[in-house]
Amino acid sequence: MKKIIVASLIMVLAGSAFAANTITVKGSDTLLRLGQRWAEVYMKAHPDVVIQVSGGGSGTGIAALLNGTTDICEASRDMKQQEYDDGKAKGINIYRVAVALDGIAVFFNEANPVKEITLAQLKGIYTGSITNWKEVGGPSHTIILYGRENSSGTYSYFKEFVLKNEDYAEQTQTLPGTAAVVNAVAKDKYGIGYGGIAYGTGVKYAAVKKDDKSPAVEPKMESVTDGTYPISRELYWFTNGTPAGTIKDLLNWALSPEGQKLAEETDYVPLPKDVAAKNISK
Repeated sequence: MKKIIVASLIMVLAGSAFAANTITVKGSDTLLRLGQRWAEVYMKAHPDVVIQVSGGGSGTGIAALLNGTTDICEASRDMKQQEYDDGKAKGINIYRVAVALDGIAVFFNEANPVKEITLAQLKGIYTGSITNWKEVGGPSHTIILYGRENSSGTYSYFKEFVLKNEDYAEQTQTLPGTAAVVNAVAKDKYGIGYGGIAYGTGVKYAAVKKDDKSPAVEPKMESVTDGTYPISRELYWFTNGTPAGTIKDLLNWALSPEGQKLAEETDYVPLPKDVAAKNISK
């Protein structure tokens, strides 16, 4: 992160000399850590390139791309049809590419005796029909809900896939970033949260069951890659048009074995090798 800040300062001081090799990356808080890591390593190898990475949520990144204020949008969800239509109306040729995989983990406090949960139970908890831990095998205490703000791609994906597009319960406490959700659950014995698996420090992961008859699967690299973990997804980069120049070089490096190894080292799930190779921009 220090590298990014220093590089940004150098750009400001140097003026337009760096403009051609400056890349702005904005969007998903889920992808933020990986985007920062990629930027840090790439800039070390390419000192003439400045990469500015910021979060704010997938919706924020998508809006920035449609407004022409970012070169790359990081998103933990696909664009909505209306967003594609808005881009087309503005003359933006939206290019989408998967750069990594992720599982949305369900976070429990480490003191919580509950070890597994079904998708139906998760839906009940976050829509408000299940309100006490005893209903899912835990102690008799109100479930404290933590979640993401509505600009988050994780918020949208969880709502669509787990809640089946029903509204979140009013008592859900929305927080600005998965790290904040994890921090809240880590301090709350009766809390529950969700977010990218790369952020699960100081909490425990719930094993998730697709239904009552399915095995409980923990969110791990192997289970996300092979699709056995029920809440798995692709993470995307969006650009205006097919990437070219420095943006193309950065993308192709991120998809290279070196870039995907960094994803794994940063606790994300790399793409299958054949998918990463196919996604490289020609």
